[in-house]
Amino acid sequence: MRLAELVRRAGAEAALAAAGPALEKEVTGFAIDHRKVAPGTVFGAFAGAKVNGEDFIPAAIAAGAIAVVARPEARVEGALHIADALPRRAFARLATPFFAPYPATLVAVTGTNGKTSCVEMTRQIWRMAGERAASIGTLGVTTPDGSVATGLTTPDIVTFLANLAGLAREGVTHVAYEASSHGLDQYRSEGPALAAAAFTNFSRDHLDYHSTMEAYFAAKMRLFAEVLAPGCPAVIHDAADGSQWTARACALAEARGLEVLRVGAGGEFLRLIGREPGQLGQELVIDHAGQQRRVTLPLIGAYQAANALVAAGLALATGVAAPTVFDALSRLQPVRGRLERAALNPAGAPAYVDYAHTPDALAAAISALRPHVAPGGRLIVVFGAGGDRDAGKRGEMGAIAARMADAAIVTDDNPRGEDPAAIRAAILAGAGGKAREIGDRRAAIAAAIGEAGPRDIVLIAGKGHEQGQIFGSGENMRIEPFDDVEVARQCAGGQQA
Repeated sequence: MRLAELVRRAGAEAALAAAGPALEKEVTGFAIDHRKVAPGTVFGAFAGAKVNGEDFIPAAIAAGAIAVVARPEARVEGALHIADALPRRAFARLATPFFAPYPATLVAVTGTNGKTSCVEMTRQIWRMAGERAASIGTLGVTTPDGSVATGLTTPDIVTFLANLAGLAREGVTHVAYEASSHGLDQYRSEGPALAAAAFTNFSRDHLDYHSTMEAYFAAKMRLFAEVLAPGCPAVIHDAADGSQWTARACALAEARGLEVLRVGAGGEFLRLIGREPGQLGQELVIDHAGQQRRVTLPLIGAYQAANALVAAGLALATGVAAPTVFDALSRLQPVRGRLERAALNPAGAPAYVDYAHTPDALAAAISALRPHVAPGGRLIVVFGAGGDRDAGKRGEMGAIAARMADAAIVTDDNPRGEDPAAIRAAILAGAGGKAREIGDRRAAIAAAIGEAGPRDIVLIAGKGHEQGQIFGSGENMRIEPFDDVEVARQCAGGQQA
């Protein structure tokens, strides 16, 4: 495709007005890394937190870039300068038609917690409805044959669009993807039209990047305010807890002209009327279109029920028949690292692994397991907090564990470039003396599983599906193999749940 055609489709009128032979050249690819530039490439030069892509414009042009998308003040010599005050957005708009076609039905999920579970549950429902479906997010790209390639929650825009195009070539027609706040803020989830989008919940996280809760919320809301087209369905979880963030999300969606579909205890589209925890799942009573339906969800925890309702809402919004959706809910499979029952110790106590790494997520995981603790039993929690991330949530997590768990062990998560002992100290300060410290994560998990009695439950929180533990940063960063599920099984004597 000629550069002029891409520029025209992206609406970059100023670049179209520029005279020069570059507009008539064929585009061979897009890149945001100058080392991946080949002749015919359009290069995106963006200012990042640690690296300024504008510094690599000369190298990209020397490697054959025919156009550079960058701020107006950037210096571009020897290639067409597509200048834009929001170069990431402009780059996404240029790249979208180049990689097309894409799967016909795309949905996106944003929110602080639950994104991974929602996109995976949506994929499962679509699959059970007979569609060739995939999901993209924290777990990587999950395709119809079940293969998973790990990556960032929201990959860079080139990888994202290339993945979507590749799935379309494989015959995939339905894709659900996670829209993280970083991805939305950096225009990494742009381009192909969405059939629907969803908002799960909102609580403190990523303030190391966004600085304030308002900025964080604004990043999330770009999904409704700019990405999802007016008239499309916006599935919003309403827990009926008076959350200002839920109310604001609904108001923004309505003002944009979206079709708001609220789900949950405060929902109208899918109203959760009743929930009864069971030994291995929960019974849900759901009202939809004036008809009550009883569903046996084979997953435990209130937040899993919330995620399932969001997924059901997306499936219904994209044309799956209601009977098929409710039948699929009863056959959902657990999502990796999300309240995953990993092992049983010799006393019969189960150990669960969960990705909870925010205060709200930790509270939700503890609340989910509490009804399953036998009378006289204890809920033992092992957790930590990541380094080089929002430090303010550490004390909050310590306070939650002290208040909600019967025993808490503070250990290392991914310390990254920080002193692990300092991170643990901040958590312990919040716990107010109601937690103990075991820095080595394996030793902490072993201690919890070893002391758990037949009436107890162990929750190992923070890392979920992750396969490694990160120490150091920059050139000194190292990732040591570590899988909470596998370690829990080893500590339990190899007994799987």
